[in-house]
Amino acid sequence: MRKLIAALILTFGFLTPAFAGNFLVDKDHAQITFSADHLGFSTVHGQFRDFDADIEFDPGNIEATRVTLSIKAASVDTASEARDKSLRSKNFLNTSVYPTITFKTTKVVPTGTDTADITGDLTIIGVTQPVTMSAKLNKFGASPFDPSKTIAGFTVSGQIDRRAFGMSFAAPAVGAVIPIRIDLEMSPAP
Repeated sequence: MRKLIAALILTFGFLTPAFAGNFLVDKDHAQITFSADHLGFSTVHGQFRDFDADIEFDPGNIEATRVTLSIKAASVDTASEARDKSLRSKNFLNTSVYPTITFKTTKVVPTGTDTADITGDLTIIGVTQPVTMSAKLNKFGASPFDPSKTIAGFTVSGQIDRRAFGMSFAAPAVGAVIPIRIDLEMSPAP
């Protein structure tokens, strides 16, 4: 990550401080997805369609990155109305009582030239647990469609054990350890 920072400073020179601050997520190019094993026969894929993020990002000080992610739990979508209804029920996300899933960073540690570990507090159905996810910077630079717009693209991945959040229904027959992936593009706030 430090090599990346040095490259950014060399590339953007005196402009680099202008990129420090709040970044806005381009929701047309962002997804929060997950998968779950189903009885060992198949893997079910899903996503959360409605979320917001507050991101403070400074390419010159990766450790200072702060992210607050808020997901509307009822926006879960696995392409099956019956399964989604089950996921919204008290057996899983209990969305009528706990409408929001949140993640708030507590620490960001660079692990390579374009990677970092992001640790934070994840709250699902009222239970908060520390979670560490791996982030990879895919690309940082000017948009080829609008050179005045700077874009940072990331892939964030990890996994959670849903039982740690009190969702033990049908586990482990239905996957207990849930892989998560977040793909996003973001740009400095105007």
